[in-house]
Amino acid sequence: MRVEVFGALPGGEPVHRLKLKGGGLTAHLLTWGAVLQDLRLAGHTAPLVLGFAEFAPYLTHSPFFGATAGRCANRISGGELTLDGTQHQLDRNFIGKHMLHGGADSMGKRLWQVAEHAANRAVLTIALPDGHMGFPGTLKAQVAFALLEGGVLDIRMTATTDKATLCNLAHHSYFNLDGADSVADHLLRIDAARYLPVDDELIPTGETRDVAGTGFDYRTAAPVAQCFPVDHNFCLSDQRAALRPVAWLSSPGSGVSMECRTTEPGLQVYDGAKIDIPLPGLGGTPMGASAGLAIEPQIWPDANHHTRFPQAVLQPGETYDQHTQFVFSKET
Repeated sequence: MRVEVFGALPGGEPVHRLKLKGGGLTAHLLTWGAVLQDLRLAGHTAPLVLGFAEFAPYLTHSPFFGATAGRCANRISGGELTLDGTQHQLDRNFIGKHMLHGGADSMGKRLWQVAEHAANRAVLTIALPDGHMGFPGTLKAQVAFALLEGGVLDIRMTATTDKATLCNLAHHSYFNLDGADSVADHLLRIDAARYLPVDDELIPTGETRDVAGTGFDYRTAAPVAQCFPVDHNFCLSDQRAALRPVAWLSSPGSGVSMECRTTEPGLQVYDGAKIDIPLPGLGGTPMGASAGLAIEPQIWPDANHHTRFPQAVLQPGETYDQHTQFVFSKET
């Protein structure tokens, strides 16, 4: 168990880094954004996630590397929200027209508090005030990270509110299981028969479409590059379910595999096609297109505009509760 100062915000507030170790994994978390800054598997040298060795690039170059996205992950068309007959204009931080991941000052870009820190476990908390980024309600959120036996990165996200609001949290690591420049040759399998088509601005059209006969059909393991570019929601179910395996990623080159388990009804998959970072990452080299694959369990995006989608509304007296696990192993 270790805590160290990793950097500072422009106002001078320190950002701390917490070390966790257990189950064959070693992780480092940041109090800024509840970010998973680094993740390593025993017997495998390269980092499993994209990130930076110093804090400053997170403020200038990070496309949500390892962050906890919210209070509402993914995109909301026009930044428009109507709840209980009241209209709310949300922050429009995506191409100046839509909301992305909770806005420009989202929980993935704010300081969290450390509520608990043990050798293999840490709990971070944050409170977003009523009206923050345009959302109604004071949202109190907690993320618990634990490293469990069998190479399990266990993430439990909970939240409560004092007014009806949206709550859709997502862990936003970009995974790379061999340290190569691109994950195009990684093999991906997703247990989803449907996906959400999007328009030219990556907003869901409202349609759900069968993956059969398309590049989105990953029901049998296929190279990630089968469907370049991909930044889409895969429809796992129509509502939150018990924790179950939903996706698998592996590197033929390294023999490292990852299983994703979640309670969530959707899985946003982004191939990192727009990554273009001249600064060195944890692997010591610059990061380019498809340097990592984001696999983000969550509620379907823009759900407040589509009544047939699983909804992200959180009411007072309710508790948002997401459980996600990423399980790593290596062929010997």
